[in-house]
Amino acid sequence: MPKKIRLGILGGGGDSLIGVLHRVAAYINDNYEIVGAVFNPDHGKSMDFAKELDIPLNRIYKDFDTLIEEEGKLPEEERMQVCSVQTPNFLHFPMAKKLLDNGFHVICEKPMTMDYAEAKALEEAHQKSGKVFALTHTYTGYPMVRQMRQMIKDGALGKIHKVDARYYQGWINPIIHNEEQRSAVWRLDPKKAGISSCMGDIGVHAFNLLEFTTGLKVKSLLCDFNYMYDDNQMDVDGTVLVRLDKHVKGVIRASQVATGEENGLAIRIYGEKGGFVWEQENPNYLYYFVEGKPLQVYKPGHAYNSKLSLDGTKLPPGHPEGIFDSMANIYLGAAKAIRGEAYDDGEFPTMEDGVRGMNFIESTVHSHKQGNVWIDLD
Repeated sequence: MPKKIRLGILGGGGDSLIGVLHRVAAYINDNYEIVGAVFNPDHGKSMDFAKELDIPLNRIYKDFDTLIEEEGKLPEEERMQVCSVQTPNFLHFPMAKKLLDNGFHVICEKPMTMDYAEAKALEEAHQKSGKVFALTHTYTGYPMVRQMRQMIKDGALGKIHKVDARYYQGWINPIIHNEEQRSAVWRLDPKKAGISSCMGDIGVHAFNLLEFTTGLKVKSLLCDFNYMYDDNQMDVDGTVLVRLDKHVKGVIRASQVATGEENGLAIRIYGEKGGFVWEQENPNYLYYFVEGKPLQVYKPGHAYNSKLSLDGTKLPPGHPEGIFDSMANIYLGAAKAIRGEAYDDGEFPTMEDGVRGMNFIESTVHSHKQGNVWIDLD
């Protein structure tokens, strides 16, 4: 196997769920080695966490700018090759841009930036850099999502009629009703989260999943948000009507106040020949409806699946593939690209997906604020 890719981490320290997810994903396929980091704005906490992970302390930097400066002094064969950005939203753009400008590959959490203008600026920096940029829309890594994408591409549904994507969570419900608590959550602070909470955090995943699986692009949308309280500046629930083509329409539903819901991402796609249903909380089952035939159920690891699906499957049939595996498949695809190896265009979300996502998020906000009107996406 080629030498491991030297990986730097920004954010994701302590008990961060996203930090654990990224680290495990990076290790799963033995492609990466964490060589340095800035885990926390507090250097002492960064150092303590590095000790827990047994990472050399000489490359645990006091801040991001120091990381860029000091890594740049190292010989090419020693410096970090790629950095994973796992910080709150407002740091994604400045960090990703500076990394690209200084010759680093980037793996970045979503949403990619705070707004669409930043996304376009980052796209320009990426084009100039010639480096790999991977966006961690984690759910595109599930084998059965990739199977659905390939089957749709191969014509399994024929002409698509209807799409229905939803992402329901309930975690903000006990927070939103307490004025003091809702003012202290960073995801409800536009200075840190951007212009949208619900649609920017989870609705964009449903949007990305819709475009990833169907191969179609959302052309226009109409959005209605719920903020719950007048003093809350950020959406916590929303419904978006979408038009993908003249006769292809659908809906994207997202909520952070769906009481009792955990991580309810799901998609339904219907066409002239049949339909697909997939749910993130039961990710190993892809339901395929064919007109006039019994229901078919696809599962990971079987020879009947596509190459894209099987390349993202690590276990024999009957062994569940979960969220860590899904994220690991994105890291695997990025590793292929960094090494200059051949890879399928569905192996990891790209800069284009990030720009599309920010266009979507900003358009939903504009649609709602302009009185629930139709907005065209670029």
